[in-house]
Amino acid sequence: MVQLTFYSSAFCEPCIRTRAVLEEAERLVPAATLVEHDIVRSEEAAREAGIRVAPTVVVTDSAGREVFRAEGEPSLAQVLVAAAKAL
Repeated sequence: MVQLTFYSSAFCEPCIRTRAVLEEAERLVPAATLVEHDIVRSEEAAREAGIRVAPTVVVTDSAGREVFRAEGEPSLAQVLVAAAKAL
């Protein structure tokens, strides 16, 4: 299993584009699951994860190990490579 954790903000235009990238990655990688946290509503979770900006994407493997982190908008290719590393 691959977890795509997306830290976003409701008023963040780059977050809208990042969400589309992650939804496509989730569609292309059957083992991937997308989890989204709004950094305002989930402030504690964001702080615990060391999130400083939105959007931030963290890809973890089935053991919960972080294999990729992107602050800002990642490309689909970056997310797919990270997902492959996590498998």
